[in-house]
Amino acid sequence: MHDHTLVYDCFSGISGDMHIGAMLDLGVPLNYLRVELARLPVADEFQLLAEPDTRQGLHGTRASVRLGQAVRHHRGLPEIRAIIQAAGYAPAVCERALGIFQLLAEAEARVHDIPVDAVHFHEVGATDAIVDIVAAALCLEYLGVTRAFCTMLELGGGTVRCEHGLLPVPAPATAEILRGVPCREGGVDQEATTPTGAAILRHTVEQFGPPPVFSTRRIGHGIGHKHFPIPNVLRLRLGRLKDTTGDDYRIDHDLEIQCNIDDMSPEAFQPLLTALFAAGAKDAFLTPVIMKKSRPGNLLTVLGAPDHRDALLEVLFRESTTIGARIHELRKVMLPRRMLSVATSLGEVSVKIVRLPGGGERWKLEHDQVQALAQRLGKSYLAVRGQLQHEVARLLGEGNPEESSP
Repeated sequence: MHDHTLVYDCFSGISGDMHIGAMLDLGVPLNYLRVELARLPVADEFQLLAEPDTRQGLHGTRASVRLGQAVRHHRGLPEIRAIIQAAGYAPAVCERALGIFQLLAEAEARVHDIPVDAVHFHEVGATDAIVDIVAAALCLEYLGVTRAFCTMLELGGGTVRCEHGLLPVPAPATAEILRGVPCREGGVDQEATTPTGAAILRHTVEQFGPPPVFSTRRIGHGIGHKHFPIPNVLRLRLGRLKDTTGDDYRIDHDLEIQCNIDDMSPEAFQPLLTALFAAGAKDAFLTPVIMKKSRPGNLLTVLGAPDHRDALLEVLFRESTTIGARIHELRKVMLPRRMLSVATSLGEVSVKIVRLPGGGERWKLEHDQVQALAQRLGKSYLAVRGQLQHEVARLLGEGNPEESSP
């Protein structure tokens, strides 16, 4: 099995409808997307349209969401959560869509200095945003995207009309969402990247920068509705990462942040680790060490993508007593993996599948979902895990379960 890496070329920015158009152009069937979107309780409020179009010689697909005349444009996050959850999508689709909306809501909350659940989506129009974001989650799952990169992101220039009047580009929510992300401004004199497009990118992309070595297999163009001096097109490239280590491995280029701490209460480390993971850490752990003057202490190690550096450092200095940190670039070699949602008699469960060097696979149930199923059913964790192991092994018909996480 091959990894499915997606590269976003946002030389003319990104919006929700451009993303849908590019996904359709990449090979997601329009009928599939329409059928899946029809599961939403608000399906009578919109119609998804798509047609071929061209910008400055680049051919692609232009998508749009046509709304009914009586559509409500303002909905809060709790109502939107209920709408998405009521559609009954696979957990991976639901979690991705809710995660993107959470990013949008948190950005709006910071802009307006209000609680997240008090946010009402004025700038994007609730129905439009629901369609754009759920469609993004469905398409990414359909294509089996395992990793995503984004080359230089164009924000645009000039002004944009928001709820509170005419404001400079980027829109306030867009600027909040893209904190710490390298962007380019002024390539066009209009808004090029919308808040919805920014949230889709921020939730999906693991590294803002070109992939190390990439082999393109398919290309999709999403045509925007505006006309710029440059092609108003979002280009998506689906393919596979390659590395000199060989095709049997996946390579990550991460940062390792370390510091020694000897003057902090042990109880304070758990909130610190929790905050680091919330800020984007891929891993964080403590190692007991003996420091100068024979003082016992802890070596804190944090791993994260380069674009999460500032957020991780902010948490580190705010939530711990350290006054400095060491940062190293590292290259991590891993087995290729993918996530699969499997329907069992106890409910849907996510399975992580890794490919072994030279062929063969092994898989592992996601612990949090097994625990949640056990609690919901009122059964022991071990009993539920054993039954799920048996059913998943029978359904997959390949590979072997593993006892430790890859």
